[in-house]
Amino acid sequence: MSIDSSNPLIVQSDRTLLLDVHAPKAEEARAAIMPFAELEKSPEHIHTFRITPLSLWNAASAGFSPEDVTAVLDTYSRYPVPQSIVEGFSDTMDRYGKIRLVSAPQAAAAEAAFPVDSSGAPQAGAVRSLPEELLLVADEEAILAEIGAAKSLEKLLRITEQGFKLRLTDRGSVKRELIRMGWPVQDMAPLVSGASLELELRDIAASGQSFTLRDYQAEAARSVLGNNGPGTGYGVVVLPCGSGKTMVGMALMTLLKTNTLVLTTNVAAVHQWIDELLDKTDLTKDQIAEYTGDSKGVAPVTIATYQIITWRPDRDADFPHFKLFRERPWGLIIYDEVHLLPAPVFRVTAELQAVRRLGLTATLIREDRAEDAVFSLVGPKRYDVPWKDLEGKGWIAEALCTEIRLDMPEKLKIPYAVAAPREKYRIASENPYKEIIARQLVENHPEDHILVIGQYIAQLESLARLLKAPLITGKTANAEREKVYGAFKRGDVRVIVVSKVANFAIDLPDASMAIQVSGSFGSRQEEAQRLGRILRPKGRNSYFYTLVSRYTVEEDFAANRQKFLAEQGYKYAIQHWTEKEILSGQSGIVSGPEKGDSK
Repeated sequence: MSIDSSNPLIVQSDRTLLLDVHAPKAEEARAAIMPFAELEKSPEHIHTFRITPLSLWNAASAGFSPEDVTAVLDTYSRYPVPQSIVEGFSDTMDRYGKIRLVSAPQAAAAEAAFPVDSSGAPQAGAVRSLPEELLLVADEEAILAEIGAAKSLEKLLRITEQGFKLRLTDRGSVKRELIRMGWPVQDMAPLVSGASLELELRDIAASGQSFTLRDYQAEAARSVLGNNGPGTGYGVVVLPCGSGKTMVGMALMTLLKTNTLVLTTNVAAVHQWIDELLDKTDLTKDQIAEYTGDSKGVAPVTIATYQIITWRPDRDADFPHFKLFRERPWGLIIYDEVHLLPAPVFRVTAELQAVRRLGLTATLIREDRAEDAVFSLVGPKRYDVPWKDLEGKGWIAEALCTEIRLDMPEKLKIPYAVAAPREKYRIASENPYKEIIARQLVENHPEDHILVIGQYIAQLESLARLLKAPLITGKTANAEREKVYGAFKRGDVRVIVVSKVANFAIDLPDASMAIQVSGSFGSRQEEAQRLGRILRPKGRNSYFYTLVSRYTVEEDFAANRQKFLAEQGYKYAIQHWTEKEILSGQSGIVSGPEKGDSK
């Protein structure tokens, strides 16, 4: 391959990819490498991606071959691609599928006889009972020897002539241990079909509006179902907030027609799922139940919160609400915001490997780095669309992102300088000049519906008083939250101040602007969720402002948070305002990223 200085990508032998964001094909290259590479750094000019085993296994599970990866790199690389890493791609990707979970021989006949309809979906009324044991097989003797020598697996596996036998209930635990050893398991074992449930999507929603599933929503649901044969029926769908991930879940429910358990982040999200199901499917109220701290019903479709599932009376007690997973013959479990799946739920998820499962998320980034657990226990990434692609087609709003860097007050500079690291972050986050900037932004956007989002309650309480806006925090009663959200949707309230409880699974379709005054240190997933609050299409631009104290640790954390948005193709405009400009009222904050340096 010859050198092409116009190409945007530099491929290095340590599996890092350097993307020149100013090169002509930069955005095209970014979209091409996203299926198999993860963004690490995104400063002004060169973005760094890394190819990891997990990113390659996700690509392999989606049908990418090592040759596909190499072809993309060859197409966009400025210099010849190092041969050593090309060979390494094959070694890593070939590991996916080398170890498989299959039915034990005595179960094969029963599985073959299980009734399905002409499309391959479970026949109505059929509930499959599964064998108590599965078989773990591998292509090579050396792999079997490595598995047999693993201390972490010796109590879970029993050697046989074909490979290893394991109990059905240990299916997830074995998969999790093997991926830690560098062996992703291709799970080809059968799944239960659950109790049948007839449901269809409406052509006209109950609200009277016409309703049609978008092409990408239908495609995402089909990608998880596959051909409904071995190795299908589970996985993760990655779509932007505001793009209708709930519709993907409902589409899969109509394909499977089975009892469904949905786990989501909070009570407001539970109610939104219920409202959407009643509006857009032919399910009736008595077929849907809420399982939360307020109500513990169980029905063919049950919506529960992660909080109630992981509640226990004390640290050493069992989780009493885990029984919900066995209350009915579930045929599908939907993990909403799967990147937030609490660690205790991993235990139950490991036991429920025989149930079809769907993870929905805007980002697979987990701050606890447990992406491998999501891969093993929920499934590999089956569908992903770059946010900018959906924006270009009008399915989500165009977002203009601006970072406003402002001076610290003189009186806080010495307290900041001598503070401990964690306290430094709080002092910078609670910079009182942010209130002046926030008020000016609200005044400069009189037509927008605005969310002011932050981390620290005292700061938010002060902002709520200043802006004369309602405040929602973790302590706000569910009834009061829904009252405020309702007023915001109706237009009775134009500005609300919210803590991180509004990061997740809140449907505020008219929100067109967010002002982020503080965040959870360097959380990339939080940045994605907060931007997502304003991406519902509205026929106009949306605005995302981040307020950052200049020359403080907050700048570093803000840069890390922005990585995810850079990966999706968003650019930040940077504005700098001095103490003098802020206090004199001459900061002249513009209504969007027209001023300042683009990033």
